[in-house]
Amino acid sequence: MSDPPAGSEPGAALVALATVTAALENSEDRPGQFEMARLVEQSIATGKHLVVQAGTGTGKTLAYLVPAITGGKRVVVATATKALQDQLAEKDLPFLAEHLGVDFSWAILKGRSNYVCLQRLREVSAEGEGQLELESMAVVTKAEIQKIALWAAKSPTGDQAELDWSPSDNAWRSVSVGSDECPGADKCPLGDPCFAEQARRKAAAADVIVVNTYLYGLNVAADGAVLPDHDVVVFDEAHTLEDTMSNTVGVEISPGRFTALSGVVRKIIDDPSITGGISDVGPSLRDVLEPELGKRLPTPLPDDLQEVLTDARLTLGDANNTLVAIDTSNEDAKQRKLRAQTMVGRTIEYLDVAIEGKAGYVAFVSGSRDSPRLEIQPLDVGPTLKEGVWTKRTAILTSATIPTSLASRVGMEFGGKKVEVADVGSPFDYEANSILYNAIHLPNPNDPGFRAKANDELEALINAAGGRTLALFTSYRAMDEAAEEMKSRLDFPILTQRDLPKPALVKTFADSEETCLFATAGLFQGVDVPGRTLSLVVIDRIPFPRPDDPLLSARRDLLGPAAFSEIDIPRASMMLAQACGRLIRTADDKGVVAVMDPRLGKARYRWDIVKALPPMKRTRHRAEVETFLRSLRE
Repeated sequence: MSDPPAGSEPGAALVALATVTAALENSEDRPGQFEMARLVEQSIATGKHLVVQAGTGTGKTLAYLVPAITGGKRVVVATATKALQDQLAEKDLPFLAEHLGVDFSWAILKGRSNYVCLQRLREVSAEGEGQLELESMAVVTKAEIQKIALWAAKSPTGDQAELDWSPSDNAWRSVSVGSDECPGADKCPLGDPCFAEQARRKAAAADVIVVNTYLYGLNVAADGAVLPDHDVVVFDEAHTLEDTMSNTVGVEISPGRFTALSGVVRKIIDDPSITGGISDVGPSLRDVLEPELGKRLPTPLPDDLQEVLTDARLTLGDANNTLVAIDTSNEDAKQRKLRAQTMVGRTIEYLDVAIEGKAGYVAFVSGSRDSPRLEIQPLDVGPTLKEGVWTKRTAILTSATIPTSLASRVGMEFGGKKVEVADVGSPFDYEANSILYNAIHLPNPNDPGFRAKANDELEALINAAGGRTLALFTSYRAMDEAAEEMKSRLDFPILTQRDLPKPALVKTFADSEETCLFATAGLFQGVDVPGRTLSLVVIDRIPFPRPDDPLLSARRDLLGPAAFSEIDIPRASMMLAQACGRLIRTADDKGVVAVMDPRLGKARYRWDIVKALPPMKRTRHRAEVETFLRSLRE
């Protein structure tokens, strides 16, 4: 990176930001964006971590990218969603490269399984043994692999996202490997041209590296072995940080893992007693996990589960001994052996963690009855993040909604060192353009009469809005019941989350002003429908986390009486704020957020939640809301 003209001078980032925002189409004055850039610049200069809430429309990506780049720092941006990763890669970074006046480079880095593995492709497409393997596949998979091979021969990246068609899961698994299976570039004959390694080399030379938060978590768990060294990390969509880190530094063992592992081992060991033994672990594990679905498990684990895991450990030990004894001069066979050893070794590590019962971790069963998973996650991710992130580099955490307890929950405050926490607001005039309506006259959500009365309320509101409604529910059952009832009462088209994949669902909704979309927690975020199509957001109840969530219940036990204010209130507030954020997407948008749950207006904790929401005008009177909604149709 070349030195910016005045990169070390305080305020240089603000000058640069003014330059680049002036080049935007329909450039608007966004004081919050400049305040955030000032805070980020200050944080990078002093090394003091920053947690900054930046409401919808602030332009937070430019607010953190500009000071990171003009300050001459190497920065990793970790995003929770692919949509934001794509926005950075395809829009924001190319725009800055053109207008910032600073020479810098950037790279997008993904997990290995996103790239074609040239060695696997060579094996599966080769003459001889590989050809027999190919011929045993389904015809459609064989054709897909040949199509992937033609594409890979011309692709500069080998990234699945760049395909203009969608291969089946089977086909892609046949030509890719995960980090648990890859033995590494130094042990692979195609390590040099390897697409994943090329991406890593490009990232190692880049000034800005964009990854997803899950990959960053793997980097923390691997003691920095996954990503290049960097000065600054930005966690965008930081409200997901605690949960994502719990997943990546924890352990997951599923029946499907042993099915996949058996297939990997079978490619090098032709011994049914070994491969069948590995495959048999899957059904045995499923049988002991399925009755415990959704439950927290004691430490040590129950005897029947311990027995299955111990037998699995012995089976994999035998498989590993057999793999070690294999001596071959065939390069493809060597690679199959190495991949099998790598995956067996990693699975043994996971089994050892589960069997020994790690202090400070909680074990529970997640997934579905057909595919239950044993998960072992830390009660507190703070120590891991302190050692792997907070003591090593400057961290910027940002999102449109930040839980009030985030800094303490992820261990940012230690040794008397405080973190800068700020809220730069939003450029939108919520008070003039939106109303927060609470149907305080309804019974509590657990009352048997709540659903019928909420449906009457919903019908009246949708009629006043003329359709144009996003109705969000905390369960599929509530969504289905409300959708069925509204279809019988209203003439407006009703879509539900079950009808289409999310992108098609949102597009269909956005393309029709009268259509209503009924959805669950999956669409509390990530829906961006500006304009008249969306004038009413209805939320059936305050989205408190499940009281029986096994990981959260263990954390509640750890916190005692403080758990409700430290865990439940911040999470519910954040989710409700995310849902409210679907309404106002541009300065011209207007509409209503209606919350059916009367606790928002009655409960002792109500202000803890309300103050986390956008500053909308508040009312308890439906007539006022109906009048406002009808006015928007004129």
